[in-house]
Amino acid sequence: MDRNLALEIIRVTEAAALASAQWVGRGSHHDADRAATEAMRRTLDSIPFKGTVVIGEGERDEAPMLYIGEEVGGSASPEVDIAVDPLECTNSVAYGRPNALAVIAIAPKGHLLHAPDCYMEKIAVGPKAADAIDLDQSPEENIGRVAEALGLKISNLTVVILDRERHQELIERVRKTGARIHLIPDGDVSSAIAAALPDTGVDLLLGIGGAPEGVLAAAALRCIGGAMQGRLVFRNKEEIERAMKMGIDDIQKVFKIDELASGDGIMFAATGVTDGDLLKGVVFHPGGAITQSLVLRQSSGTRRFIRAEHHFDSKPVY
Repeated sequence: MDRNLALEIIRVTEAAALASAQWVGRGSHHDADRAATEAMRRTLDSIPFKGTVVIGEGERDEAPMLYIGEEVGGSASPEVDIAVDPLECTNSVAYGRPNALAVIAIAPKGHLLHAPDCYMEKIAVGPKAADAIDLDQSPEENIGRVAEALGLKISNLTVVILDRERHQELIERVRKTGARIHLIPDGDVSSAIAAALPDTGVDLLLGIGGAPEGVLAAAALRCIGGAMQGRLVFRNKEEIERAMKMGIDDIQKVFKIDELASGDGIMFAATGVTDGDLLKGVVFHPGGAITQSLVLRQSSGTRRFIRAEHHFDSKPVY
C-alpha cells in the first residue's frame, strides 16, 4: 500500500480525538463516543482507499455508523480492512481519567481477524521477548521467561494489568513472583503498545480485555516487532454462537500475533484524548488545540510520534 496512507490515517484519529476531548470530565461517555464516531466516520471518506470495517462500533443494527461491514473511503483502491475504536476508554473521557485514545488500523483486505465483541485473554511484549511468551503457560512461567529475555531481575520487571475484579487472582500471583505491577483503570491497547516500546516503564501486558481491542493492539505490535497472543473468553452461549458465525471454529484457540493481524502492509495510528502511558491528551488553547499521535508502518518499521497544532478558524474539526 502507498506509504502516504500512514500519514493520511492520522487525520482520522486526530479528528476523533479533538471531537471527543470536548467531553472530558463532563460525565457523559455516550456523548463523547458519539462525537468521536461522527468525526472519524466523516474524515474516513476523505482518505484515498476503499475500506471495509471489520472491527467497529458493532453490528449494523447496533450502530448507525462504523458498523461491521460498512464501506468507507474516498477511492476505489486500494482495498483494505479497517479496525477502529473511535474512542477507547469512553469512561476515561467521561470522568477525566487517563489512557483514552482514538485508534485505527488498516491492512490489505482479508488480513485482520474478524473478532467478535467479547473478551480476550492477552499477553503482549516487545521485540526482545517476542519468543518468550506462551499463553498456555502460567503467569509465573511467562514472567520468568520475559525477565530472562530482557536481561532483568524479576523484581525489576513491570507487568501492566487492567484494574478489574476478575484480575484479583492474577494480581496476587504476579505479586508473589516479586514483579512490579502497574494497574490501569482502562486502556489496554495503549498499554500493550507501551509494553513493546522502550522507556515506557512497562515490560509485559497480562490479563483479560476486549477482543476487538486485541486485534488493534496486535496490528500495532506487528508494526514494531512485538509479540502478542490472545484467547477468546466467552460469557455466554450467544457470544460463542456469534464467534462461530464470524468464522471462528476453535473457540479454545490461542491466536498468535500473525493470526490476529496477518500479512504485510499493516498501518496503525492513535491520537491521545487524555494523558496516558503512551500519548499525551488533547490540550485546547484559544482558537485551536494540540494533539500527540503515534503512527506505525509495518513495512518500514517506522515509528512517528507527531505533535500537531490545529487552528479551528482555518480548519474546523467539529
